[in-house]
Amino acid sequence: MGGTARTTDEDGYGDKGTGGRGADVPGAIRLSGPRGRWVVLTAVLGSGMAMLDSTVVNVALPHIGDDLHADLAVLQWTVNAYMLTLAGLILLGGALGDRYGRRRVFVVGVVWFAVASLLCGLAPNAGVLIVARALQGVGGALLTPGSLAVLQSVFHPDDRARAVGAWSGLGGVAAAVGPFVGGWLVDGPGWRWVFFLNVPLAAVCVPVALRHVPETRERRATAHGRFDVPGAVLGALALGAVTYALIAAPGRGAAPQVVVPAVAGVVLAVVFVRVERRRADPMLPLEIFSSRQFTAVNAVTVCVYAAFGGFFFLAVLQLQVVAGYSALAAGTALLPTTLLMLLLSARSGELGRRIGPRVPLTVGPLLCAGGMLLMTRVGQGASYPADVLPALLVLGAGMVTLVAPLTSTVLASVDVDRAGLASGINNAAARAAGLVAVAALPLLAGMGPDAYRSADEFGATFRRAMPLCAGVLVVGAVIAWLGVRTGELRGTAGNGEEPGESAASEEGGRPSGEVGGRAAGEERGRTGERSAGGEGAGKAPEGGGARTCRPECGYHCAVAAPPLEPGEPGKGPRGG
Repeated sequence: MGGTARTTDEDGYGDKGTGGRGADVPGAIRLSGPRGRWVVLTAVLGSGMAMLDSTVVNVALPHIGDDLHADLAVLQWTVNAYMLTLAGLILLGGALGDRYGRRRVFVVGVVWFAVASLLCGLAPNAGVLIVARALQGVGGALLTPGSLAVLQSVFHPDDRARAVGAWSGLGGVAAAVGPFVGGWLVDGPGWRWVFFLNVPLAAVCVPVALRHVPETRERRATAHGRFDVPGAVLGALALGAVTYALIAAPGRGAAPQVVVPAVAGVVLAVVFVRVERRRADPMLPLEIFSSRQFTAVNAVTVCVYAAFGGFFFLAVLQLQVVAGYSALAAGTALLPTTLLMLLLSARSGELGRRIGPRVPLTVGPLLCAGGMLLMTRVGQGASYPADVLPALLVLGAGMVTLVAPLTSTVLASVDVDRAGLASGINNAAARAAGLVAVAALPLLAGMGPDAYRSADEFGATFRRAMPLCAGVLVVGAVIAWLGVRTGELRGTAGNGEEPGESAASEEGGRPSGEVGGRAAGEERGRTGERSAGGEGAGKAPEGGGARTCRPECGYHCAVAAPPLEPGEPGKGPRGG
Protein backbone atom coordinates (compact mmCIF):
# COMPACT_ATOMS: atom_id res chain seq x y z
CA MET A 1 0.00 0.00 0.00
CA GLY A 2 3.03 2.28 0.28
CA GLY A 3 4.47 4.52 -2.38
CA THR A 4 2.58 6.66 -4.79
CA ALA A 5 -1.18 6.40 -4.99
CA ARG A 6 -2.30 4.06 -7.72
CA THR A 7 -4.13 5.00 -10.88
CA THR A 8 -7.76 5.78 -11.30
CA ASP A 9 -8.51 2.51 -13.06
CA GLU A 10 -7.25 0.47 -10.11
CA ASP A 11 -8.82 2.07 -7.09
CA GLY A 12 -10.29 5.41 -7.96
CA TYR A 13 -7.37 7.70 -7.13
CA GLY A 14 -6.03 10.42 -9.32
CA ASP A 15 -2.56 10.17 -10.82
CA LYS A 16 -1.06 12.45 -8.22
CA GLY A 17 -0.59 11.43 -4.64
CA THR A 18 1.79 11.14 -1.76
CA GLY A 19 2.79 8.18 0.28
CA GLY A 20 0.22 5.74 1.60
CA ARG A 21 -3.24 5.78 0.04
CA GLY A 22 -3.29 9.48 -0.71
CA ALA A 23 -5.69 10.28 2.10
CA ASP A 24 -4.03 13.62 2.82
CA VAL A 25 -4.30 14.85 -0.76
CA PRO A 26 -7.54 16.74 -1.47
CA GLY A 27 -8.92 15.78 -4.84
CA ALA A 28 -7.06 12.45 -4.93
CA ILE A 29 -10.10 10.22 -5.46
CA ARG A 30 -11.90 9.65 -8.74
CA LEU A 31 -15.57 8.73 -8.92
CA SER A 32 -14.93 5.97 -11.46
CA GLY A 33 -12.97 3.89 -8.94
CA PRO A 34 -14.32 1.63 -6.21
CA ARG A 35 -13.27 3.93 -3.41
CA GLY A 36 -15.03 6.87 -4.99
CA ARG A 37 -18.29 4.93 -4.98
CA TRP A 38 -17.75 3.97 -1.34
CA VAL A 39 -17.30 7.64 -0.44
CA VAL A 40 -20.55 8.58 -2.19
CA LEU A 41 -22.33 5.73 -0.40
CA THR A 42 -21.03 7.05 2.93
CA ALA A 43 -22.35 10.54 2.25
CA VAL A 44 -25.71 9.16 1.10
CA LEU A 45 -26.10 6.99 4.20
CA GLY A 46 -25.21 9.85 6.53
CA SER A 47 -27.43 12.49 4.97
CA GLY A 48 -30.12 9.86 4.32
CA MET A 49 -30.49 9.32 8.06
CA ALA A 50 -31.37 12.96 8.62
CA MET A 51 -33.53 13.08 5.49
CA LEU A 52 -35.57 10.02 6.41
CA ASP A 53 -35.99 11.34 9.92
CA SER A 54 -37.42 14.65 8.70
CA THR A 55 -39.64 12.78 6.24
CA VAL A 56 -41.30 10.36 8.60
CA VAL A 57 -41.50 12.05 12.01
CA ASN A 58 -44.44 14.28 11.00
CA VAL A 59 -46.29 11.19 9.80
CA ALA A 60 -45.81 9.61 13.22
CA LEU A 61 -47.01 12.57 15.29
CA PRO A 62 -50.62 11.47 15.94
CA HIS A 63 -49.44 8.03 17.06
CA ILE A 64 -46.77 9.57 19.28
CA GLY A 65 -49.39 11.78 20.93
CA ASP A 66 -51.78 8.89 21.53
CA ASP A 67 -49.12 6.55 22.87
CA LEU A 68 -47.54 9.11 25.22
CA HIS A 69 -50.87 10.77 26.15
CA ALA A 70 -49.41 14.07 24.97
CA ASP A 71 -51.04 17.32 23.98
CA LEU A 72 -50.40 19.43 20.88
CA ALA A 73 -47.48 21.26 22.53
CA VAL A 74 -45.57 17.98 22.82
CA LEU A 75 -46.08 17.33 19.13
CA GLN A 76 -44.79 20.81 18.35
CA TRP A 77 -41.71 20.27 20.50
CA THR A 78 -41.12 16.86 18.92
CA VAL A 79 -40.55 18.74 15.68
CA ASN A 80 -39.02 21.94 17.03
CA ALA A 81 -36.54 20.52 19.53
CA TYR A 82 -34.70 18.91 16.62
CA MET A 83 -34.95 22.00 14.41
CA LEU A 84 -33.78 24.30 17.19
CA THR A 85 -30.47 22.57 17.95
CA LEU A 86 -29.86 21.82 14.29
CA ALA A 87 -30.38 25.45 13.21
CA GLY A 88 -28.37 26.81 16.13
CA LEU A 89 -25.35 24.55 15.77
CA ILE A 90 -25.10 23.58 12.11
CA LEU A 91 -22.64 26.35 11.22
CA LEU A 92 -20.49 25.51 14.22
CA GLY A 93 -20.60 21.84 13.22
CA GLY A 94 -19.24 22.65 9.80
CA ALA A 95 -16.40 24.70 11.29
CA LEU A 96 -15.46 21.83 13.61
CA GLY A 97 -15.15 19.56 10.59
CA ASP A 98 -12.93 22.03 8.78
CA ARG A 99 -10.60 22.34 11.74
CA TYR A 100 -10.54 18.89 13.34
CA GLY A 101 -11.19 16.67 10.35
CA ARG A 102 -14.28 16.32 8.19
CA ARG A 103 -14.45 12.54 8.37
CA ARG A 104 -13.91 12.55 12.13
CA VAL A 105 -16.67 15.06 12.84
CA PHE A 106 -18.97 13.36 10.32
CA VAL A 107 -18.51 9.98 12.00
CA VAL A 108 -19.06 11.51 15.43
CA GLY A 109 -22.24 13.09 14.08
CA VAL A 110 -23.51 9.79 12.67
CA VAL A 111 -22.85 7.95 15.95
CA TRP A 112 -24.37 10.79 17.96
CA PHE A 113 -27.44 10.85 15.73
CA ALA A 114 -27.89 7.09 16.00
CA VAL A 115 -27.59 7.07 19.80
CA ALA A 116 -30.04 9.95 20.07
CA SER A 117 -32.40 8.11 17.70
CA LEU A 118 -32.21 5.06 19.94
CA LEU A 119 -33.10 7.25 22.91
CA CYS A 120 -36.07 8.65 20.97
CA GLY A 121 -37.31 5.13 20.22
CA LEU A 122 -36.95 4.07 23.86
CA ALA A 123 -38.43 7.27 25.33
CA PRO A 124 -40.84 6.33 28.14
CA ASN A 125 -42.49 9.76 28.18
CA ALA A 126 -42.78 13.01 26.28
CA GLY A 127 -40.05 14.81 28.22
CA VAL A 128 -37.42 12.21 27.37
CA LEU A 129 -38.52 12.20 23.74
CA ILE A 130 -38.13 15.97 23.44
CA VAL A 131 -34.68 15.94 25.01
CA ALA A 132 -33.62 13.08 22.75
CA ARG A 133 -34.90 14.98 19.73
CA ALA A 134 -32.79 17.98 20.74
CA LEU A 135 -29.79 15.66 20.96
CA GLN A 136 -30.65 14.35 17.51
CA GLY A 137 -30.37 17.90 16.23
CA VAL A 138 -26.86 18.17 17.65
CA GLY A 139 -25.87 15.05 15.75
CA GLY A 140 -27.53 16.42 12.63
CA ALA A 141 -25.52 19.63 12.98
CA LEU A 142 -22.34 17.55 12.85
CA LEU A 143 -23.21 15.14 10.05
CA THR A 144 -25.26 17.34 7.71
CA PRO A 145 -22.49 19.75 6.62
CA GLY A 146 -19.97 16.93 6.82
CA SER A 147 -21.67 14.75 4.22
CA LEU A 148 -21.23 17.31 1.46
CA ALA A 149 -17.92 18.67 2.76
CA VAL A 150 -16.46 15.17 2.42
CA LEU A 151 -17.50 14.96 -1.22
CA GLN A 152 -16.14 18.41 -1.95
CA SER A 153 -12.79 17.82 -0.27
CA VAL A 154 -11.76 14.31 -1.35
CA PHE A 155 -12.83 14.07 -4.99
CA HIS A 156 -10.81 15.23 -7.96
CA PRO A 157 -12.13 18.62 -9.17
CA ASP A 158 -13.26 17.07 -12.44
CA ASP A 159 -15.43 14.56 -10.55
CA ARG A 160 -16.91 16.72 -7.81
CA ALA A 161 -19.98 17.82 -9.74
CA ARG A 162 -20.74 14.22 -10.74
CA ALA A 163 -20.21 13.04 -7.16
CA VAL A 164 -22.65 15.66 -5.88
CA GLY A 165 -25.05 14.70 -8.66
CA ALA A 166 -24.88 11.03 -7.66
CA TRP A 167 -25.43 12.00 -4.03
CA SER A 168 -28.37 14.17 -5.05
CA GLY A 169 -29.99 11.47 -7.17
CA LEU A 170 -29.70 8.81 -4.49
CA GLY A 171 -30.98 11.34 -1.95
CA GLY A 172 -34.01 11.84 -4.18
CA VAL A 173 -34.68 8.12 -4.03
CA ALA A 174 -34.49 8.25 -0.23
CA ALA A 175 -36.92 11.16 -0.20
CA ALA A 176 -39.33 9.28 -2.44
CA VAL A 177 -39.32 6.03 -0.45
CA GLY A 178 -39.33 7.77 2.94
CA PRO A 179 -43.11 8.24 3.20
CA PHE A 180 -43.69 4.59 2.24
CA VAL A 181 -41.17 3.27 4.75
CA GLY A 182 -42.24 5.67 7.50
CA GLY A 183 -45.93 5.05 7.03
CA TRP A 184 -45.43 1.29 6.97
CA LEU A 185 -43.36 1.43 10.18
CA VAL A 186 -45.88 3.60 11.99
CA ASP A 187 -48.86 1.47 10.95
CA GLY A 188 -46.94 -1.78 11.49
CA PRO A 189 -44.27 -2.19 14.20
CA GLY A 190 -45.04 1.25 15.62
CA TRP A 191 -43.76 4.83 15.66
CA ARG A 192 -40.68 3.95 17.70
CA TRP A 193 -39.25 2.10 14.71
CA VAL A 194 -39.13 5.39 12.84
CA PHE A 195 -36.21 6.23 15.13
CA PHE A 196 -34.80 2.71 15.45
CA LEU A 197 -34.35 2.67 11.67
CA ASN A 198 -31.39 5.04 12.01
CA VAL A 199 -29.37 2.58 14.08
CA PRO A 200 -28.70 -0.02 11.34
CA LEU A 201 -28.02 2.77 8.85
CA ALA A 202 -25.37 4.14 11.19
CA ALA A 203 -23.97 0.64 11.76
CA VAL A 204 -23.27 0.44 8.03
CA CYS A 205 -22.18 4.05 7.55
CA VAL A 206 -19.53 4.29 10.26
CA PRO A 207 -17.30 1.35 9.25
CA VAL A 208 -17.57 2.29 5.58
CA ALA A 209 -16.51 5.85 6.42
CA LEU A 210 -13.58 4.73 8.55
CA ARG A 211 -12.41 2.26 5.91
CA HIS A 212 -12.87 4.21 2.69
CA VAL A 213 -13.13 7.97 3.38
CA PRO A 214 -9.80 9.82 3.72
CA GLU A 215 -9.45 12.44 6.42
CA THR A 216 -9.27 16.05 5.28
CA ARG A 217 -9.23 19.36 7.10
CA GLU A 218 -8.67 23.03 6.40
CA ARG A 219 -4.99 23.37 7.24
CA ARG A 220 -5.22 27.14 7.46
CA ALA A 221 -8.32 27.09 9.69
CA THR A 222 -6.37 28.01 12.81
CA ALA A 223 -5.29 31.23 11.13
CA HIS A 224 -8.85 32.41 10.60
CA GLY A 225 -9.69 33.23 14.20
CA ARG A 226 -11.94 31.68 16.81
CA PHE A 227 -15.29 30.05 16.36
CA ASP A 228 -18.22 32.36 17.00
CA VAL A 229 -19.54 30.29 19.89
CA PRO A 230 -21.22 33.27 21.63
CA GLY A 231 -23.12 34.06 18.43
CA ALA A 232 -24.28 30.47 18.01
CA VAL A 233 -25.37 30.21 21.66
CA LEU A 234 -27.18 33.56 21.70
CA GLY A 235 -28.97 32.80 18.45
CA ALA A 236 -30.13 29.40 19.65
CA LEU A 237 -31.25 30.76 23.03
CA ALA A 238 -33.21 33.59 21.41
CA LEU A 239 -35.01 31.19 19.07
CA GLY A 240 -35.60 28.74 21.92
CA ALA A 241 -37.11 31.34 24.23
CA VAL A 242 -39.46 32.73 21.59
CA THR A 243 -40.46 29.23 20.52
CA TYR A 244 -41.20 28.22 24.11
CA ALA A 245 -43.41 31.27 24.62
CA LEU A 246 -45.37 30.68 21.42
CA ILE A 247 -45.98 27.00 22.18
CA ALA A 248 -46.94 27.64 25.80
CA ALA A 249 -49.28 30.57 25.07
CA PRO A 250 -52.40 28.58 24.00
CA GLY A 251 -52.58 26.79 27.34
CA ARG A 252 -51.38 29.56 29.67
CA GLY A 253 -52.32 32.84 28.04
CA ALA A 254 -50.38 35.85 29.28
CA ALA A 255 -49.00 34.08 32.33
CA PRO A 256 -45.46 34.87 33.52
CA GLN A 257 -44.35 31.48 32.11
CA VAL A 258 -45.15 32.91 28.67
CA VAL A 259 -44.31 36.60 29.01
CA VAL A 260 -40.88 36.12 30.60
CA PRO A 261 -39.51 33.77 27.90
CA ALA A 262 -40.97 36.00 25.17
CA VAL A 263 -39.26 39.11 26.55
CA ALA A 264 -36.07 37.16 27.17
CA GLY A 265 -36.08 35.95 23.57
CA VAL A 266 -36.37 39.50 22.24
CA VAL A 267 -33.60 40.72 24.55
CA LEU A 268 -31.33 37.85 23.54
CA ALA A 269 -31.99 38.62 19.88
CA VAL A 270 -30.93 42.23 20.43
CA VAL A 271 -27.80 41.09 22.26
CA PHE A 272 -27.06 38.67 19.42
CA VAL A 273 -27.17 41.49 16.88
CA ARG A 274 -24.90 43.68 19.02
CA VAL A 275 -22.40 40.86 19.50
CA GLU A 276 -22.32 40.03 15.80
CA ARG A 277 -21.83 43.70 14.94
CA ARG A 278 -18.84 44.05 17.26
CA ARG A 279 -17.02 40.75 16.66
CA ALA A 280 -14.09 40.69 14.27
CA ASP A 281 -15.13 37.24 13.00
CA PRO A 282 -18.93 37.04 13.40
CA MET A 283 -21.00 34.04 12.40
CA LEU A 284 -23.44 36.49 10.79
CA PRO A 285 -21.65 39.54 9.32
CA LEU A 286 -24.46 42.09 9.27
CA GLU A 287 -22.96 44.23 6.51
CA ILE A 288 -23.98 41.60 3.97
CA PHE A 289 -27.55 42.85 4.39
CA SER A 290 -26.53 46.20 2.92
CA SER A 291 -27.43 44.59 -0.41
CA ARG A 292 -31.10 45.37 -1.00
CA GLN A 293 -31.42 42.38 -3.29
CA PHE A 294 -29.96 39.97 -0.72
CA THR A 295 -32.18 41.35 2.03
CA ALA A 296 -35.30 41.13 -0.13
CA VAL A 297 -34.64 37.54 -1.21
CA ASN A 298 -34.06 36.45 2.38
CA ALA A 299 -37.31 38.14 3.40
CA VAL A 300 -39.04 36.11 0.68
CA THR A 301 -37.30 33.01 2.03
CA VAL A 302 -38.64 33.67 5.53
CA CYS A 303 -42.18 34.04 4.24
CA VAL A 304 -42.04 31.00 1.98
CA TYR A 305 -40.49 28.59 4.45
CA ALA A 306 -42.61 29.80 7.35
CA ALA A 307 -45.66 28.88 5.30
CA PHE A 308 -44.15 25.56 4.22
CA GLY A 309 -43.16 24.66 7.77
CA GLY A 310 -46.62 25.36 9.14
CA PHE A 311 -48.39 23.66 6.24
CA PHE A 312 -46.54 20.36 6.32
CA PHE A 313 -46.78 20.15 10.11
CA LEU A 314 -50.57 20.55 10.04
CA ALA A 315 -51.39 18.83 6.74
CA VAL A 316 -50.25 15.38 7.85
CA LEU A 317 -52.31 15.76 11.04
CA GLN A 318 -55.33 16.89 9.01
CA LEU A 319 -55.14 13.89 6.73
CA GLN A 320 -54.96 11.46 9.65
CA VAL A 321 -57.11 13.13 12.30
CA VAL A 322 -59.85 14.55 10.06
CA ALA A 323 -59.77 12.71 6.73
CA GLY A 324 -59.13 9.36 8.44
CA TYR A 325 -56.01 8.39 6.48
CA SER A 326 -53.58 5.85 7.84
CA ALA A 327 -49.99 6.94 8.48
CA LEU A 328 -48.88 5.26 5.26
CA ALA A 329 -51.63 6.91 3.23
CA ALA A 330 -50.95 10.34 4.77
CA GLY A 331 -47.24 10.11 4.06
CA THR A 332 -47.65 9.01 0.48
CA ALA A 333 -50.45 11.52 -0.13
CA LEU A 334 -47.91 14.35 -0.06
CA LEU A 335 -45.56 12.61 -2.48
CA PRO A 336 -46.66 14.59 -5.58
CA THR A 337 -44.91 17.71 -4.26
CA THR A 338 -41.63 15.81 -3.96
CA LEU A 339 -41.95 14.20 -7.38
CA LEU A 340 -42.66 17.53 -9.04
CA MET A 341 -39.61 19.04 -7.36
CA LEU A 342 -37.37 16.17 -8.47
CA LEU A 343 -38.62 16.20 -12.06
CA LEU A 344 -39.02 19.87 -12.87
CA SER A 345 -36.82 22.04 -10.64
CA ALA A 346 -33.88 22.00 -13.06
CA ARG A 347 -36.11 23.39 -15.82
CA SER A 348 -37.45 25.99 -13.42
CA GLY A 349 -33.90 27.11 -12.72
CA GLU A 350 -33.28 27.49 -16.44
CA LEU A 351 -36.48 29.50 -16.81
CA GLY A 352 -35.39 31.77 -13.97
CA ARG A 353 -32.09 32.39 -15.72
CA ARG A 354 -33.83 33.31 -18.97
CA ILE A 355 -36.55 35.64 -17.71
CA GLY A 356 -35.03 36.72 -14.40
CA PRO A 357 -36.15 35.78 -10.89
CA ARG A 358 -38.74 38.49 -10.26
CA VAL A 359 -41.65 36.76 -11.99
CA PRO A 360 -40.95 33.22 -10.64
CA LEU A 361 -40.48 34.56 -7.10
CA THR A 362 -43.80 36.38 -7.38
CA VAL A 363 -45.86 33.74 -9.17
CA GLY A 364 -44.46 30.78 -7.19
CA PRO A 365 -45.64 31.94 -3.75
CA LEU A 366 -49.03 32.85 -5.19
CA LEU A 367 -49.44 29.35 -6.64
CA CYS A 368 -48.44 27.86 -3.29
CA ALA A 369 -50.97 30.10 -1.57
CA GLY A 370 -53.64 28.82 -3.94
CA GLY A 371 -52.70 25.22 -3.17
CA MET A 372 -52.96 25.82 0.56
CA LEU A 373 -56.37 27.46 0.17
CA LEU A 374 -57.52 24.44 -1.84
CA MET A 375 -56.49 22.25 1.09
CA THR A 376 -59.32 23.79 3.12
CA ARG A 377 -61.63 21.56 1.07
CA VAL A 378 -60.03 18.49 2.69
CA GLY A 379 -62.32 17.35 5.48
CA GLN A 380 -63.96 14.22 6.77
CA GLY A 381 -64.44 11.69 4.00
CA ALA A 382 -62.32 13.74 1.58
CA SER A 383 -61.60 12.14 -1.79
CA TYR A 384 -57.92 12.02 -2.68
CA PRO A 385 -58.34 12.52 -6.47
CA ALA A 386 -60.99 15.23 -6.11
CA ASP A 387 -59.89 17.10 -2.96
CA VAL A 388 -56.31 16.37 -1.92
CA LEU A 389 -54.46 15.81 -5.20
CA PRO A 390 -55.51 19.07 -6.94
CA ALA A 391 -54.34 21.11 -3.96
CA LEU A 392 -50.98 19.31 -3.85
CA LEU A 393 -50.44 19.68 -7.59
CA VAL A 394 -51.01 23.44 -7.40
CA LEU A 395 -48.75 23.63 -4.33
CA GLY A 396 -46.09 21.54 -6.04
CA ALA A 397 -46.24 23.72 -9.14
CA GLY A 398 -45.61 26.75 -6.96
CA MET A 399 -42.71 25.09 -5.20
CA VAL A 400 -41.14 24.13 -8.52
CA THR A 401 -41.58 27.68 -9.80
CA LEU A 402 -39.94 29.45 -6.89
CA VAL A 403 -37.36 27.25 -5.13
CA ALA A 404 -34.67 27.03 -7.81
CA PRO A 405 -34.76 30.75 -8.74
CA LEU A 406 -34.86 31.64 -5.04
CA THR A 407 -31.65 29.75 -4.33
CA SER A 408 -29.90 31.06 -7.43
CA THR A 409 -30.89 34.65 -6.69
CA VAL A 410 -29.55 34.46 -3.15
CA LEU A 411 -26.18 33.40 -4.47
CA ALA A 412 -26.21 35.92 -7.34
CA SER A 413 -26.95 38.80 -4.94
CA VAL A 414 -23.45 38.84 -3.44
CA ASP A 415 -19.86 38.73 -4.61
CA VAL A 416 -18.70 35.31 -5.69
CA ASP A 417 -16.34 35.03 -2.72
CA ARG A 418 -19.34 35.31 -0.39
CA ALA A 419 -21.60 32.82 -2.14
CA GLY A 420 -21.02 30.25 0.59
CA LEU A 421 -21.81 32.76 3.32
CA ALA A 422 -24.98 33.81 1.50
CA SER A 423 -26.09 30.19 1.16
CA GLY A 424 -25.58 29.58 4.87
CA ILE A 425 -27.50 32.68 5.92
CA ASN A 426 -30.37 31.78 3.61
CA ASN A 427 -30.41 28.24 4.98
CA ALA A 428 -30.49 29.51 8.56
CA ALA A 429 -33.28 31.95 7.74
CA ALA A 430 -35.39 29.15 6.27
CA ARG A 431 -34.88 26.85 9.26
CA ALA A 432 -35.66 29.61 11.76
CA ALA A 433 -38.80 30.55 9.82
CA GLY A 434 -40.06 26.97 9.87
CA LEU A 435 -39.25 26.67 13.57
CA VAL A 436 -41.23 29.78 14.50
CA ALA A 437 -44.11 28.86 12.20
CA VAL A 438 -44.63 25.44 13.80
CA ALA A 439 -44.71 27.18 17.18
CA ALA A 440 -46.90 30.15 16.21
CA LEU A 441 -49.44 28.80 13.75
CA PRO A 442 -51.49 26.69 16.21
CA LEU A 443 -51.65 29.72 18.51
CA LEU A 444 -52.80 32.04 15.73
CA ALA A 445 -55.36 29.52 14.48
CA GLY A 446 -56.79 29.00 17.96
CA MET A 447 -55.83 25.34 18.38
CA GLY A 448 -56.24 24.07 21.92
CA PRO A 449 -53.86 21.60 23.57
CA ASP A 450 -56.10 18.64 22.65
CA ALA A 451 -57.33 19.88 19.28
CA TYR A 452 -55.69 17.04 17.36
CA ARG A 453 -57.79 14.49 19.25
CA SER A 454 -61.05 15.84 17.81
CA ALA A 455 -61.73 15.69 14.07
CA ASP A 456 -64.28 18.51 14.26
CA GLU A 457 -62.09 20.86 16.32
CA PHE A 458 -58.90 20.21 14.40
CA GLY A 459 -60.66 20.51 11.06
CA ALA A 460 -62.08 23.91 12.02
CA THR A 461 -58.72 25.26 13.16
CA PHE A 462 -56.97 23.82 10.09
CA ARG A 463 -59.36 25.79 7.89
CA ARG A 464 -58.36 28.92 9.82
CA ALA A 465 -54.66 28.11 9.59
CA MET A 466 -54.41 27.65 5.83
CA PRO A 467 -55.48 31.23 4.99
CA LEU A 468 -52.82 32.44 7.42
CA CYS A 469 -50.16 30.43 5.57
CA ALA A 470 -51.50 31.70 2.26
CA GLY A 471 -51.37 35.27 3.54
CA VAL A 472 -47.71 34.93 4.49
CA LEU A 473 -47.01 33.64 0.98
CA VAL A 474 -48.80 36.63 -0.55
CA VAL A 475 -46.60 38.92 1.55
CA GLY A 476 -43.57 37.07 0.18
CA ALA A 477 -44.85 37.55 -3.38
CA VAL A 478 -45.29 41.30 -2.82
CA ILE A 479 -41.76 41.58 -1.41
CA ALA A 480 -40.41 39.72 -4.43
CA TRP A 481 -42.25 41.95 -6.89
CA LEU A 482 -41.09 45.14 -5.19
CA GLY A 483 -37.61 44.14 -4.08
CA VAL A 484 -36.17 41.67 -6.60
CA ARG A 485 -34.60 43.01 -9.76
CA THR A 486 -35.77 41.33 -12.96
CA GLY A 487 -32.35 40.82 -14.53
CA GLU A 488 -30.40 39.57 -11.53
CA LEU A 489 -29.69 36.13 -13.01
CA ARG A 490 -29.09 37.48 -16.50
CA GLY A 491 -26.99 40.54 -15.82
CA THR A 492 -24.04 41.06 -13.56
CA ALA A 493 -23.69 39.67 -10.10
CA GLY A 494 -22.62 41.69 -7.15
CA ASN A 495 -18.93 41.69 -8.10
CA GLY A 496 -19.37 42.61 -11.70
CA GLU A 497 -18.96 39.06 -12.99
CA GLU A 498 -21.50 37.27 -15.07
CA PRO A 499 -23.68 35.03 -12.96
CA GLY A 500 -22.44 32.09 -14.92
CA GLU A 501 -19.04 32.78 -13.46
CA SER A 502 -20.20 33.29 -9.93
CA ALA A 503 -23.42 32.56 -8.18
CA ALA A 504 -25.45 31.19 -11.06
CA SER A 505 -23.89 28.65 -13.35
CA GLU A 506 -23.51 28.38 -17.10
CA GLU A 507 -26.10 25.65 -17.10
CA GLY A 508 -28.94 27.92 -16.15
CA GLY A 509 -28.37 29.12 -12.61
CA ARG A 510 -29.59 25.82 -11.23
CA PRO A 511 -28.49 24.95 -7.73
CA SER A 512 -27.61 21.32 -7.49
CA GLY A 513 -29.23 18.65 -5.42
CA GLU A 514 -32.25 19.84 -3.55
CA VAL A 515 -33.64 21.78 -6.47
CA GLY A 516 -32.52 19.27 -9.05
CA GLY A 517 -29.56 21.01 -10.73
CA ARG A 518 -25.86 20.35 -10.81
CA ALA A 519 -24.51 23.84 -11.28
CA ALA A 520 -23.23 24.51 -7.79
CA GLY A 521 -20.73 21.69 -7.71
CA GLU A 522 -19.59 22.38 -11.27
CA GLU A 523 -19.08 26.05 -10.58
CA ARG A 524 -16.95 25.29 -7.57
CA GLY A 525 -14.84 22.93 -9.60
CA ARG A 526 -14.15 25.76 -12.05
CA THR A 527 -13.40 28.51 -9.57
CA GLY A 528 -10.57 26.95 -7.67
CA GLU A 529 -12.28 25.59 -4.57
CA ARG A 530 -12.01 28.82 -2.66
CA SER A 531 -13.38 27.41 0.53
CA ALA A 532 -12.03 23.87 0.55
CA GLY A 533 -8.42 24.66 1.09
CA GLY A 534 -7.80 25.83 -2.47
CA GLU A 535 -5.69 28.75 -3.51
CA GLY A 536 -8.46 31.18 -2.80
CA ALA A 537 -9.08 30.07 0.74
CA GLY A 538 -8.54 32.75 3.30
CA LYS A 539 -7.98 35.47 0.70
CA ALA A 540 -10.03 38.44 -0.26
CA PRO A 541 -10.73 38.75 -3.96
CA GLU A 542 -8.82 41.16 -6.09
CA GLY A 543 -10.15 44.64 -5.87
CA GLY A 544 -10.56 44.61 -2.12
CA GLY A 545 -13.67 45.31 -0.18
CA ALA A 546 -14.31 41.74 0.97
CA ARG A 547 -13.71 40.34 4.41
CA THR A 548 -10.97 37.86 5.09
CA CYS A 549 -12.35 34.34 4.91
CA ARG A 550 -13.38 32.95 8.31
CA PRO A 551 -13.98 29.31 9.31
CA GLU A 552 -17.67 29.70 8.50
CA CYS A 553 -16.91 30.67 4.89
CA GLY A 554 -15.43 27.25 4.25
CA TYR A 555 -18.61 25.36 4.91
CA HIS A 556 -21.66 27.60 4.71
CA CYS A 557 -22.46 26.15 1.31
CA ALA A 558 -21.90 22.57 2.45
CA VAL A 559 -24.92 22.92 4.69
CA ALA A 560 -28.02 21.27 3.28
CA ALA A 561 -30.49 23.68 1.78
CA PRO A 562 -33.73 24.62 3.49
CA PRO A 563 -35.73 21.43 4.01
CA LEU A 564 -39.02 20.92 2.25
CA GLU A 565 -41.25 18.26 3.71
CA PRO A 566 -41.79 15.49 2.93
CA GLY A 567 -38.16 15.82 1.83
CA GLU A 568 -35.99 16.35 -1.24
CA PRO A 569 -32.33 15.80 -1.93
CA GLY A 570 -29.97 18.38 -0.50
CA LYS A 571 -28.37 21.23 -2.32
CA GLY A 572 -24.87 20.65 -3.55
CA PRO A 573 -21.95 22.55 -2.12
CA ARG A 574 -20.30 25.63 -3.34
CA GLY A 575 -17.48 25.22 -1.02
CA GLY A 576 -15.85 22.70 1.17
